[in-house]
Amino acid sequence: VQLQAFGGGLVQAGDSLKLSCTVSGRTIRTDAMGWFRQAPGKEREFIAAISWSGGNIYYADSVKGRFTISRDNAKNTISLQMYSLKPEDTAVYYCASTRTKLGFTDDAYAYWGQGTQVTVSS
Repeated sequence: VQLQAFGGGLVQAGDSLKLSCTVSGRTIRTDAMGWFRQAPGKEREFIAAISWSGGNIYYADSVKGRFTISRDNAKNTISLQMYSLKPEDTAVYYCASTRTKLGFTDDAYAYWGQGTQVTVSS
């Protein structure tokens, strides 16, 4: 199973950016999916998660109202649309999947992508 996150880049504060994550090697139809991020010198933190059906979606308070997670099971892909980006959103963003119950911590997810860098300048 391979997850590949892409779409990161250097943007200015207030800009938008869309990250995507494609999964190969298995279908994500029954997987809960999540996005995490890790800023320099900090631990990896939960950003957003979506259940296998898309019926349950959760966000960290720090991104609620600015980020939107979505999934396309037919394309084996999830996305993270980010609006009103702030310098504190600068981090490496990771996608992850789990066959078990959706979670908000690292250990809830079995498969991880390699990360994509998002840098927001002020």
